[in-house]
Amino acid sequence: MFKRVNEGVKYILIEVTIYSKKLGVNWMNVFITSGTYDFLKTIKAKHANETMILMENAEGAVLLHETSASTVFESPRKFEVIDSSGELAEHGHVVFNNIPVTEEGRPIFEYRFKNRARAIEDVDGFQAIRVLRPLNADTYIILTQWKDEAAFKGWQNSKAYDKAHQKRGTEDGIDNQPKIFSSPSYVSSYNVPEED
Repeated sequence: MFKRVNEGVKYILIEVTIYSKKLGVNWMNVFITSGTYDFLKTIKAKHANETMILMENAEGAVLLHETSASTVFESPRKFEVIDSSGELAEHGHVVFNNIPVTEEGRPIFEYRFKNRARAIEDVDGFQAIRVLRPLNADTYIILTQWKDEAAFKGWQNSKAYDKAHQKRGTEDGIDNQPKIFSSPSYVSSYNVPEED
């Protein structure tokens, strides 16, 4: 489909972008910024026509902006959405599975998530998933949104979860592939408070 003019990743991405523009495909991006809850709430209010989700945990707050255009944030973390399902909601429980991936591990990692079982979508309480490719860092985010924390725990204890992670810890598991991860993954959880 694409002619390789150079083995460099930049050239391949340029070709994909040009080809997608010819087809009229819009890339979706996610931008994330941090701050105090009240400050981020004012930014969200100023841009009420944008898809923005304000969430918080005990450590602080983050504002997520999902758009096919540029962001209003001054210096956000930047991601391209490479897989998605469901609509982000103004309420619920959000889990960021933060996974640092080496440059050479990116194709394998992305292949695995683009070809996932898609079992999560059928779990009670599931609202949305976004697989986010970092544009200015090495940490991918697998973002899932749930009706509440209990729904997320239900996913973790489900047969669908076991099936989605059945290769973990085995010879075929992505976690046992050499040179894919640059450091251990970590999880961040947030609540999306319902607005008054």
